[in-house]
This record gives sequence, C-alpha cells and structure tokens, in this order.
Amino acid sequence: MKIEYPSENWKDYCLVDSGRGEKLERFGPYVMARPEPKALWDKSLPEAEWKKLSHVRFTPGAGFGKAGKEDSGTWDRLRKMDDQWSIIYKGQPDPETHAASDLDISLRLGLTAFKHVGVFPEQAPNWEFIFRETSRLVRIHQANGLPAPKVLNLFAYTGGASLAAKAAGADVTHLDSVRQVVTWARENMERSGLDGIRWIVEDALKFARREARRGNTYQGIILDPPAYGHGPDGEKWKLDELLFDLLKNVSAILAPRNSFLVLNLYSNGYSAMLGETLVREAFGIRPDGESSSKHTGECLLLESGELALRDSFGKVLPLSIFVRMKR
Repeated sequence: MKIEYPSENWKDYCLVDSGRGEKLERFGPYVMARPEPKALWDKSLPEAEWKKLSHVRFTPGAGFGKAGKEDSGTWDRLRKMDDQWSIIYKGQPDPETHAASDLDISLRLGLTAFKHVGVFPEQAPNWEFIFRETSRLVRIHQANGLPAPKVLNLFAYTGGASLAAKAAGADVTHLDSVRQVVTWARENMERSGLDGIRWIVEDALKFARREARRGNTYQGIILDPPAYGHGPDGEKWKLDELLFDLLKNVSAILAPRNSFLVLNLYSNGYSAMLGETLVREAFGIRPDGESSSKHTGECLLLESGELALRDSFGKVLPLSIFVRMKR
C-alpha cells in the first residue's frame, strides 16, 4: 500500500499543525483552523499560537456529525481577509523522465457553510497521476491519428481533477449534482486559461447507466463519491449501497485498452484494500492482473493507498484512500 502527499514545493498550501480534532492550514496568504476528526493527537503549537496565526476558525453547528449535515457550521473571523481568493498549483517533474510539467492551474477559494473552501489539497497526487496518464494517452492518440482521449470526472466538485486532465489535452466531461459547484469549476477553468470542458449537472449513477446503454466509452474515468448525497432531482446516493453498482457501470464505459481509472473515497471505515477489491470485482481483474472478462482488457497497473497531509511538525494526517488502474 502506498502513502502519498502533496509536494513540499507547493508554495500556496501548508498544513501548519494538527491535533485535538482540528487542523491549522495555510491557503495562499490566509490561515484557517477547521475541524478534523482524524487528528486524534495533541497539537504541537499552543492554543494561543493557533489563535494568533488564524484568520478564521470554523465553529461546528448543531447538526455537525449528523448525516447530511456533517460539516455544517459558521466561520469566526479573527483577522481581516478576503471573502474569495485564488491559489496556484504547479505540477511536479515527471518521476521517470524528470521533465518539467505543464500542469499549472488556478483555484478560486472561498468560505462555505460546510467547512470546505473549494479544494482538497491532499488530492494533489491524484491530479499528478491524472495529468501523467492523460498525457500518455494523448501521445498514443496523436501517434495513431485519433481524436483527443475522453476523460469523465464524476462527483467532480470544483474541478481540480478536471483541470489536470484538460491541461494534459483531454476532451473532458465534468459532472456534479450541485449546479453551484459546477459554476465554481467553470470559473476555475477560466482562471487557469483553459476552455472546452463539457459541464453536466446530473446524478452520477444515472448518467453512467445511460452511457453504458448507449455504448459510449471514455479513456479516463475519475470518481470521488461522498458517503451520502442527492442528485439534482432528489436521487439518493448512499455509498455503501450504490458504489459497487456504479463501478460495474463504469467498467462498461471505460475503454478496454489505453485507459485509466481513479477512485477516491473519504468514507471512514473504508480501507485501501476494500477499495481495490471493489475495483477488481467490478472490472473482473484476477490477482495476476489478467482479465476474467473479454470486456476489460489487460490491467497494466492496479495500485491502492492513502492520501495524507504531513504537518510542519512531521505528524501524518491520513484523509482518503485511492485506487488507480491503467491498462
């Protein structure tokens, strides 16, 4: 199992400290304190220092911890700051060739009523994988006179992964059930100097089923489903009940060769091995990497692990699990 972190060279983000159910983070010029249930240890800095450094602190509301209201609350402003601001993410050199990366995206941030600010910084290693794999597929398609590879991002939020795929040259479809975050993602595309992403506001499972019926395929599929959620027409999403069904439909629309998959899960209690087993079973991948189904092709890579942040004092905060496949 792998453990991956954002590069220490990312100048616009830093996990300053963590502990006692909170994390202290810097996004660009602003520092904020937010709840983090996985930070079970003591803080390294005293409370007075947290207060001195913080521009804002998130105070959980009455529904905090309840399904559908896990992250509700309010921001307490301690120092002057803008309501909205931007950070930059620049890609890291290719780990094999050491060539410089063309990944350079801008993300607009803001304080929401649900603890989030518009980016999950631990996702940076996934962005790097998506950019590298999409670039690989673009080269293959160009060499064979094919159109740009198609990448589908489900539960796409504000679009960091969509921008990574687009920056590499993909034909990107970005889907989320919340219109406001799709609008936010479009703004991030424009800030990043990109264009041409296809925007869809719809239920992810419904869309995947329809694409499977139509026989449409994609060369890259990215999934970051929540534990609970609702589609734009009131469709109910519950991870434990619907994830495997979604993955089986995704297996039908992912191209059998020269393709990749990224699955990210934040739900507590889900392990990397559980995620990997779900992907193996949905795609019919045997332990030797060969396919047990004529529809899935040969698996060249199947890896799983955790995405984590490391604070300034060396404490490691694991936040999500990932499964990646390429073939």
